[in-house]
Amino acid sequence: MSIDIGNRLRYVRTSHNMSQRELAKKTGVPNSTISLIESNNSNPSVGALKRILDGIPIGLAEFFALEPETPKKAFYASEELVEIGKGGISYRQVGESMFGRSLQMLKECYQPGADTGKVPLVHEGEEGGIILSGRLEVTVDNERKILGPGDAYYFESRRPHRFRCVGPVACEVISACTPPTF
Repeated sequence: MSIDIGNRLRYVRTSHNMSQRELAKKTGVPNSTISLIESNNSNPSVGALKRILDGIPIGLAEFFALEPETPKKAFYASEELVEIGKGGISYRQVGESMFGRSLQMLKECYQPGADTGKVPLVHEGEEGGIILSGRLEVTVDNERKILGPGDAYYFESRRPHRFRCVGPVACEVISACTPPTF
């Protein structure tokens, strides 16, 4: 059985009304480390996780015993989507927390020239999306394609990938990934 430490940590932190920066300051663990853990891009040692949890405060046993509540809400107004992006890329997530969920839905908006970085993304799962407007360059492994409105992508996320808005207008995408990775 695999435990999603990242989403569990995000759930516990946000349920205590604490930002990543506040938790970092309280524990002496860099904000970037907490961010990497919550996005499941880093697996903390037991000692590091304990130090982070002490800042909330919650014990290791309680942390691992948490059972996710089944989301009861089925509909979300546009203003209820949660912004989890930064810089030139907006990721508006359906639902406040991914804790206990197996699918993540996003409305993405890439400003002209914005990209996910020179280093390709790699994580477990699958992801797909449909371009609503603009043009998006999608690179998966060594294959690169420029997609426009109505075009789509779908691939295993363990394949190195990156996204970049090309052209003079913003690119909007509706995407989904499983398991949730942001």
